[in-house]
This record gives sequence, structure tokens and C-alpha cells, in this order.
Amino acid sequence: MTPGTRRGTAPPAVRRAVARDARRLTRLVRGSRAYEGRYAAMVEGYRVGPDYIETHRVFVAVDTADGRVLGFYALVLDPPELDLLFVADGAQGRGIGRLLVEHMRSEAAAAGLDRVRVVSHPPAEGFYRSVGARPAGTVPANPPAVLWERPELEFRVGP
Repeated sequence: MTPGTRRGTAPPAVRRAVARDARRLTRLVRGSRAYEGRYAAMVEGYRVGPDYIETHRVFVAVDTADGRVLGFYALVLDPPELDLLFVADGAQGRGIGRLLVEHMRSEAAAAGLDRVRVVSHPPAEGFYRSVGARPAGTVPANPPAVLWERPELEFRVGP
């Protein structure tokens, strides 16, 4: 089956985000179970604004049946970084994250990048490694929002 599909359903589509997606993407970030408890401070008050969407390469995975946003990512070109990657709690385990990473790598290659950095949320490190990211170091804590070290990883892009 194609990533993100269930039996009898069409695969999700990945499209460029537009300014009117900002509220939905913000809700997805703030509502993520991955940022409950000790990690809540990282997303408290976080906002994905229309200006951010217009400045960076932000793409959303949508359910082709109902248009629901299943996840999204943001690729910053200079310096090259996967700044955000979120999958809706109800869509996890369906290959959406893998689909978004594959799309990001394709976009990065098209932009002429040879590598993309990602500073991982600690619980997501295993996912990033499973889709090809390699360890590159550790980013120190940055209080008050980030009180812990975070893994730094790198995706190689292109041939």
C-alpha cells in the first residue's frame, strides 16, 4: 500500500501550504500529544503564521477524500533545515511522516541542497533515524522554552 493509505482509500496528496492554512497548522502544532507534559513549553503560544508559510517551503499532506490536513513540514533553505514536521495525532502510524520526509528530500534536491539539518524533538529522534537522518551532534538547552538538550541530525540529499 502507498504510505498514508488504508485499504480502499486514496493516498494522501502533498501540496504547498497557503496562508489560509496557518490556523490549522498552528492547531496541529499546539495540539500535538508529543508536546504534552514536560515538553508543553516548547509549543505554548507557538504560531505558524501566513508570513512564515510565504517565506519558507511549507507543504501539507491532505486526505484526498475530505481535505483534512494530516501533517506538514517546513523546509528552510538558508541555512538548510527541516524546521518543522508534524503529523496529526490521529494520522500517526500511517506513513504520513515518511511521505513528508521523502517529499522534503525531493524539494531540497530540487533547490540544489546536498544536506538538510534537523534539530529533533527528543522523542522523535528514532523516527528521523528510521527515515535516513544521521546523528550530527547535540543542541544545548535554551531556557525558558527548551530545558533539555536536543539531538541534531542531518539528511543527505541528492545522489
